[in-house]
Order: sequence, then structure tokens, then C-alpha cells
Amino acid sequence: MDKFIIEGPTPLKGTIPISGSKNAALPLMAAAILGDSPTTITNVPKLRDIYTFNNVIRVTGTHVNFDEEAGELSIDPANLAHLEAPYELVRKMRASFYMLGALLGKFGRAKVSLPGGCAWGPRPVDLHLNGMREMGADIKLEEGYVIANAPKEMEGGTFTLDPSSVGATINLVLASVLRAKEFTIKNAAKEPDVVLLCNTLVEMGADIEGIGTDTLTIRAVDQLEGITVRNAADRIETGTFMIAAAMHPESDVTLTGADVDDLGHFPEVFEKTGADMTIKNDTIHIEAPDQINATNIETQIYPGFPTDLQAQWATMMTQASGESSVTDTIYYDRFSYVPEVTRLGADMDVDENTVNIAGKTPLKGASVMSTDLRASVSLVLAGMIAEGKTDVLRIYHLDRGYEDLEEKLTAVGANIRRAGQEE
Repeated sequence: MDKFIIEGPTPLKGTIPISGSKNAALPLMAAAILGDSPTTITNVPKLRDIYTFNNVIRVTGTHVNFDEEAGELSIDPANLAHLEAPYELVRKMRASFYMLGALLGKFGRAKVSLPGGCAWGPRPVDLHLNGMREMGADIKLEEGYVIANAPKEMEGGTFTLDPSSVGATINLVLASVLRAKEFTIKNAAKEPDVVLLCNTLVEMGADIEGIGTDTLTIRAVDQLEGITVRNAADRIETGTFMIAAAMHPESDVTLTGADVDDLGHFPEVFEKTGADMTIKNDTIHIEAPDQINATNIETQIYPGFPTDLQAQWATMMTQASGESSVTDTIYYDRFSYVPEVTRLGADMDVDENTVNIAGKTPLKGASVMSTDLRASVSLVLAGMIAEGKTDVLRIYHLDRGYEDLEEKLTAVGANIRRAGQEE
């Protein structure tokens, strides 16, 4: 099991290219199954979750070819015949559960394992299953699997997501575009990943109304055709590198290839830190402030502050002048990074779904361990600002969601190397 060895602190200077989004690519991969001809997705990152989902799709008999250097993924469902997503693959990643909607929508039958993924917190699939029941599917649970069946044409109906959920919105859209006479999703997620999926399906031939709003109405079409579609840039990676640049004194970083419009309200909140930010087309230039302003945030559904950036933000606030708080209104228990950053010297205290931070505190290197993807990267950011050597253990989480992280950060001045955990 690999770890990162980080020597800090070092200012960051240079250019970082933004990779394609894992969270946007995975729904597009599931949607490709619905087509009657091959689909090609470009700007796909080389990440563990992408490889895992490729294998989930291959189990069905679908032909999948990933040109890593070109970032192109081709999916041909012509020989798709095995309507199952097995536990040994689905347990590795929650997004594999999108196979339920895709297989049910295309064939009216599916057997999909209940999902796995990061270790923090419950993210139940009840919304997915109840929504499919509402549209007319028969859903049963047997020995850890969801067994789903649907008639050729389901009546549809209306289902309200409470709370709003990206995953459930995606799964219900996948299940309904070929099979529900008319199905309306209320309080639907409006995240860029959902918008891109819906626009892609429309280009394939789907009938979806209300894209970009919280009410989606889907009317079944007879067939969908494969297309070529560009995957979005990773907005969470973009925000992570913006935070990394701001929290390291004298840093001067340019991010290229960003989808700036997908960042929602994050840039305006980011400016409150005092960092100098210039945005031009797909380029974001960040200069670190002399002093970071303590800035409170609350996570919200899109376009509000993303829950996937709260750990990084809280870590930055350890270097701000004064007290701040970070409240997660999406997931109440997403604070596994706090005791680890505290090991480095941070003054952080969790109270229910809020972490209170007293800054500025000097950080000193130590060994820390991550439990999920975003916690992992927050520890990397902390290690980069800490004095001396920091070992970040269990970095396989990072390989799920950040493409070439150590290479990108090393190229702009960070001192990071990958090593075996026994070193």
C-alpha cells in the first residue's frame, strides 16, 4: 500500500492542467449502454474509479476500449447480454450502482449489488429504489442484490427527491428515458454532472424537459443512438488546486482547461479569503494573499459550496488569521480528516456537523492516515504547508479521484514522492 512523503513548506509557482471529471464521466459511461451504437467519451481521466467502472460494464458483455493517452473511452453495447453488476466490483465504488438504472432502462431487467465506496457515512439507495417503484418497476432485495423488473412501457408518475440527490437523479433519468411514458423528478439535482448527462441523452435522442432546473420531465423514446461527447473538466480538482495555491504563501499558480461555469458560487466565496483571482475563458490565475482571511462556509446543493471541497477549505482555514467554521449540511459526518490535521498542529474542534477552526496555527510534519477521497487530499494540502516531513498513508483513495496528483503538484514546486508504506 503506497503513501506520500511530503517535505514542506514550499510555495507553488507554475501551471496546472485540470483533468476530466470522474463524477461527470461515470454517468456518461452508464448512458452509453442505452445507445444502439457505440459512444465515445473524450477528456476521460486515468483514475481507479474509471477502470473499476470499465470492468463493471465489461461484465455485461459490452465492449469497452480506453485509450489512456488520448483520454478517449469507447463503449459498444452491441453484445450486452449479461444483466448483472456483481458485488466484487460494485462494492469498490458507489457509482457502479448507475448500472441499475441503465440496465433496467435498456432491458427492463437488472440484478445489481448494493454499492460500496468511501468509508464515511451512510448514503442509502432508498431514493433510487423508491423512485423506480414510483415509475412502475418491481424492485426486490435478495441477498445483498437489487432485483429489478419493468414492463416494456412504465406509466411513470411523479417522484420528489427528499433530499435532493445527484446519484438518485442520475439513476432515475437512466431508468426512464427508454421506458417511462412520462416521469417527473421533483427537487432534482442541478449539478453540472446531471446537466451534462441529460444534454448528452438528448443528443442521443432522449426527450427530457427542464434540464438545469429542479424539475425534470422524461418521456420515453423508442431508441437512442451512440454519439461522441466531451467529458467536463473536474470542478472539484479545480477548487482543490485553487485552495492549494491560496494557502501557500508567495504561491502564483495558473490553472488551465477549467470549466469555470461549473464552479457555481465557489469563486465568489473563494475571493473572500483575500487571494487574487483572475479568470479568463478556461484559465484561472491565483496569487496567494499575504494573509488569509478567516471565512465561514456552509455546504449547499449546487450552485452552493460543494461538500466535496469542505475538507480542503477547513484545512486552508487553519492558516487563516482568526476563527472560522465549516458546516456540512449535506453529509453530517464527513470530518474524518479533522483528528489527522490536528495531529499536525491544527486547532480544530467538531461540533455535530460543524468544525470550528482557530487560526493561524503552524503545522509540523507527522504521519497521518486518510479514510476517504477528499479527506486524503486535505491531508496532502496540510502536509505541503507543514514544516518538515509528513507521511500521508492509504493514498489509494486519492488514486480514485485525482489524476497524476503528485506529478501536477511537484511540477509547480511541491516536494512530494510516492513510496511503499513500509519505507
